[in-house]
Parts: sequence; structure tokens; C-alpha cells
Amino acid sequence: MPKIYLEKNVLDATLERLEYIFNHFENIYFSVSGGKDSSVMVQLANMVAEKLNKKFDVMYIDFEAQYRATIDHIYELKKLSQIREFYHFALPLALRNAVSILQPKWICWEEKSKDLWVRDLPKDSINMSNCPFDWFREGEEFEEFILQFANWYQQKHGGTIACGVGIRADESFNRFRTISFQNNKITFDNKSWTTKIKYKDAYIDVFNFYPLYDWRAEDIWGCVNKFDLMYNKVYDMMYKNGLSIYEQRLCQPYGDDQRNGLDQFRAIEYETWGKVLNRVNGVNFGNIYCRTSALGNIKSCKPDFMSWQEYSVFLLESIGLYNKDLMLHYYKKITKFMVWYKTKCNIDVCDIPDENDKKLESQRKVISWRRIARAIEKNDFYMKRLCFAPTKTDDDELKRLIHQWDNLLTEDTKTDDKDLNNFINNEVKKYDKNNE
Repeated sequence: MPKIYLEKNVLDATLERLEYIFNHFENIYFSVSGGKDSSVMVQLANMVAEKLNKKFDVMYIDFEAQYRATIDHIYELKKLSQIREFYHFALPLALRNAVSILQPKWICWEEKSKDLWVRDLPKDSINMSNCPFDWFREGEEFEEFILQFANWYQQKHGGTIACGVGIRADESFNRFRTISFQNNKITFDNKSWTTKIKYKDAYIDVFNFYPLYDWRAEDIWGCVNKFDLMYNKVYDMMYKNGLSIYEQRLCQPYGDDQRNGLDQFRAIEYETWGKVLNRVNGVNFGNIYCRTSALGNIKSCKPDFMSWQEYSVFLLESIGLYNKDLMLHYYKKITKFMVWYKTKCNIDVCDIPDENDKKLESQRKVISWRRIARAIEKNDFYMKRLCFAPTKTDDDELKRLIHQWDNLLTEDTKTDDKDLNNFINNEVKKYDKNNE
């Protein structure tokens, strides 16, 4: 049975909301991602617009390193009859990378990384060669860009603008708060499913509206079936690979929530995955450990077919794929650690045990390959887990690395290491300020 909302099912309620929007706003655009929610939203909007003889625009931000099936679906949506202009952006935006502690941002469509791009630049896209915006700067935040676009769109068309966003309140508490609490926002005509946009500490004449806010995942797929709507075929592959309709996440797969399904990417689109490995730092680590404590989830464990020594080497090689200098930094620290045990305890490299007493390992009193692997796994730059103290040499090395590798450390880097946090506060912020 469909969910009942004010004595209406959610489909009827949404069609009424869309009709209301088309009748109260002259200029409307929809933000789509290629995911199931925004796809259903824009196709229902097309049905209503056709009935009312109205037109609308679409904004799509292409993240480059994503599923091929998503791009295929976007090109299906471009054929909708009532679209006036489809803004397909392929610009170098800074995106969250939650699978790397030391490089928490990556920049899609970055020109200097062109030889590593996962796909060729879409020919019909708005990119750096034809960008019409004098306010755009390479590497700006995704969240900042969508606000700037909203402001630009309002200035271009004038009047009050509506922007359709395909989010559902049941997906996260933050989404629920965005939609449900009117005392913290300005709404249009007291509609709880609308929110006025704030840009640079001032409100602009653009309202986000959320026509699907009270839907559930089963409502989405019920609607697809009822109207025989187009949908992203990656969801079929996710379902076949064991993900329920409630677990499927799309968007850019390296974010804080999406990373938990990163191991699906390799299984679903292995050809794209092979290119992503060389494009986004830490994705192979995320693929293997997305459901472990290494990324803040359940208990971490190495692959059963590897010894701790093999696992340590594997981790070093994985880091070296995208940052050879960082790999060499860890290698030098581990070598010094081994030399100390050779000198003080007469333990050769070939005699290092794979595992040792867990209590003594946690007290940092014995050597083992497991202890070494854990230090690498946790991105322990100073290697405190191997009894090293932070040194000026370490900080000088970090300074060199942040100059050589963009976004190696940023003000957004999240770590519980006090010394690394101090370095970020003292050096990274100063470096970012000098490069503004």
C-alpha cells in the first residue's frame, strides 16, 4: 500500500506540488544527479509541464569518476520533451574524498590530471573551455558552486526562481531537518517542502522545493513501474550484487555515506573501476576496508589469504600507486623501526613475527608485522604506533609534500592525531592563505 499523506498517497501529493510550482513560478530548474530520486522527480515534472504547456531547465554536475550507467541515464533524461536548457557542468570542482585521511579532497576534471581522467570530456558540457561564469574558480567547493549557480540563474532570468531537489526526509536526519523545521527557514507561501536559499549571508529570490520529501524507496520504484519511467540501470546491478533498495547509494561514491558501498563499484563496473584506481586517492583502500574500523565501521581485519607481512607490503604498494613520496616516508620509518629492534633486541627482519602478544603490541613493547600494518592502515604519518615522536624533519617533509601534492592536507582534514592537527592549524592554513 502507498503511504497516505493528508488523505492522499504520496504520488498524488507530489503531482499537486509540481503543478503548484509550475503555476506560481515562471522560471524553474531541477537539480539532477542521475540517481533514482532526482530521476523520478524530473520525469514527473515533465509530465506535469507537458500537461500545463510549461518549460523548465535542468542542472547536472558531472563528477567524472562515476558509473558509466549514470552517464547513459543522464543522456536519456536530456531527451525529455519539456526541457528548455540542460546545464551539463563538467568543471573542476573540489569533492569530498572520505577514503583518504591525508587527501580529503579531490578535483574532478582537473586539467593537469587530464591523462588520468576516467572519461573524455563530454562534448555538450559546460567546461573550462566555454565556461560563461566570470565568478567560477578552479577547485571551488561543490556546495559553493550550486549556490553561485542559483544566484546567477536568478540574475539571468529575474523574478522568483524555484529549484527542484530530489531528496527524501527518510534518508538521513539532516535531510529530515532541512525539510521539517520551519522555524529555522523561510518558506514559500508557508509550504513546509520549500526553503529560501541563503547566499553570502543574504537571502536571494530562489526557493528550493522538495516534491518527493515524504516518499520512501519503495514509492520510488512503485512509481517507476506504474509509469514505466526511465531509470539508472546501475540499480539493477546493485540489486543483483546483494544491495537492497534501502542500501543503494549513488552520487559520487567517495563521500562519507557513499563510501560504505565503494566495494560495489569494483564488482559492478570493473572497467570504470580500473580507471578510478589511478584517479582518486585511497579508493582501493576504501574498496577493501569500507566496512571495517579502518574507515570507522566494524572490526578491521586483513584478507585471510595474506600474512600480516604481505598485508603490510600490500598497503605500502597501494599508497605508492598514487603518492610515491608518502610511501617512501612510511618505508623509511618502518626501516628505522626494524633497525632499532635489530640493534637492541637482535631481531632480524626475517625473524619478525607475524603476530605477537596483543597486549604487548598495544603497549608498544614488542615488534610484529601486525603492529606495522596497523600503523600504515591508520595513516599514522608520524608513526607514533611504532614509538616515533614527531620531529622537525617530519614537519619539513609534510611541508614539502603539501607543496608537491595538491590537497594532501587541507583545513578539512579530519584526524584524531594531536600533532597532525597542530601542523594543519599552523602550516596548512598558512599555506592555503598564501595561495589564495
